[in-house]
Amino acid sequence: MMDISNKELSGSKALKIKFFFMDVDGTLTNGCTSYSEKGEAMKSFNHRDGTAIALLNHFKIGAGIITGEHSEIVKRRAEKLKINHCFLGIANKAECLNQFADAKKIKLDEIAYIGDDLNDLKVMQLVGLSFATGDASTLVKDKADIICAAKGGEGAFREAVEILLLLRNDSIESFLELL
Repeated sequence: MMDISNKELSGSKALKIKFFFMDVDGTLTNGCTSYSEKGEAMKSFNHRDGTAIALLNHFKIGAGIITGEHSEIVKRRAEKLKINHCFLGIANKAECLNQFADAKKIKLDEIAYIGDDLNDLKVMQLVGLSFATGDASTLVKDKADIICAAKGGEGAFREAVEILLLLRNDSIESFLELL
């Protein structure tokens, strides 16, 4: 896990978090899409990132997806992980997140977000705590509160969730007792 240089500032931000939103391509996946001989798109997801959703649920932090892709694969992954807030085909992620916050009557600083590319920048600047994958674009890394060591599709989201919980002083051991 990475070193958090300003743990005190990040910790105060982390305590406010009620929802954690994520990008998909390049964050939950490695950013590549494969196609079968029949033209079917395929994406690979990391199971450790799936466990991160269970961790968030355990600590009563909601999870959500905002992606520019209109993908049945992502929809199915969200259903499998029981992610209730899944926004597909979103051109303006910041507007989507603003509408979500208004509907839920929460402040944007009560939301965390992880992304990897330029279309994530506006959202990252709106939220209370922002994360970048280890292989995110340089500009995204420059704007993120915390940069994960792990790359997209290789457990970056799980790492971000563990960092969030660490900053909040939430004990993952309480989750382990349920297993």
